[in-house]
Amino acid sequence: MKKLITGIGFVLGLPIILILLWWLSTLLSPNFFVPAPGELVTTFFRVWFGPAFWEDVLPSIGRFAVGVIAAIVLGILLGVLIGLNRTLRSITEPVFEFFRALPAPALIPALLLLFGPTDAEKIFLIALASIWPVLLNTIEGVRAADPVQNETSRSYGIYGFNRVRYQILPSAAPQILAGVRQCLPIGLILMVISEMFATTSGLGFSIIQFQRRFAIPEMWSGILVLGLLGYAVAIIFRVFERRMLRWYHGLKDLENAA
Repeated sequence: MKKLITGIGFVLGLPIILILLWWLSTLLSPNFFVPAPGELVTTFFRVWFGPAFWEDVLPSIGRFAVGVIAAIVLGILLGVLIGLNRTLRSITEPVFEFFRALPAPALIPALLLLFGPTDAEKIFLIALASIWPVLLNTIEGVRAADPVQNETSRSYGIYGFNRVRYQILPSAAPQILAGVRQCLPIGLILMVISEMFATTSGLGFSIIQFQRRFAIPEMWSGILVLGLLGYAVAIIFRVFERRMLRWYHGLKDLENAA
């Protein structure tokens, strides 16, 4: 029980301190551009617990989910293929480095010309920006497979898809999931940026519209929604990662105990 209370204290302690400092600063030095915590909470429930949830929040979550899932699936498939082939890795490395260095928001004008102001343009931008951590981490994870495991697989006649499924993917899983962890916030960032141009719905659209109308509490409430969404995504991924890497975390716990 004491351990549980201590854990909750660590989780909630810093947020509570920051909210108290925020509240005190709004009392001592009121600012039109910074709402008080109570006003922000009231605005949050008034704005987002209604039509805005269906018209803005859900479409944003849908675009984010489709774009990130596409990036993860393509990143893992291409990463395994390239990681297993040294020649293909040498050919693709300069191209990947070039496209990875391109700032994804700079492609918005070109994508608007190609796709128009559609959901496809936004999903493509999210996927394009999010794929690189997954792809590059998968390539490195596959390339760094244990030579002893490789020899053991060959000795037992495990080749092709079975080798990828039972040896390569489990061995590379920690690094692959590290890439997935990096791609999630990138997807959220590009979700917001893509919705600030040539669109009529989404969190990014709503935040920029509130800002243009000087609806300051509403604007901050949209930012709060984004923060909560990012936190929820991080929690869900953490649970998923713990399930997928039970064996890995078990080995780490044994090493730490030793």
